[in-house]
Amino acid sequence: MSTNYCSNSSASMSVNEMSAFSLTLEQKTGFAFVGILCVFLGLLIIRCFKILLDPYSSMPSSTWEDEVEGLDKGTFDYALA
Repeated sequence: MSTNYCSNSSASMSVNEMSAFSLTLEQKTGFAFVGILCVFLGLLIIRCFKILLDPYSSMPSSTWEDEVEGLDKGTFDYALA
């Protein structure tokens, strides 16, 4: 049996053989798009965990009752439309 059979073949590759494994423009674009999607997904996951940990900090301070006060004052021109 030969002991050279399991040797590292990538070290003995020539430049022509290495260029055969280079990525095409479509593959590079695909990898870039998937990378951007992974970053976007990571940001969304972080934001969701922040909302789960402190849900009331993301709510606005005004309530629906603040808007109702305008109707009591007689400014309901747009409310009937």
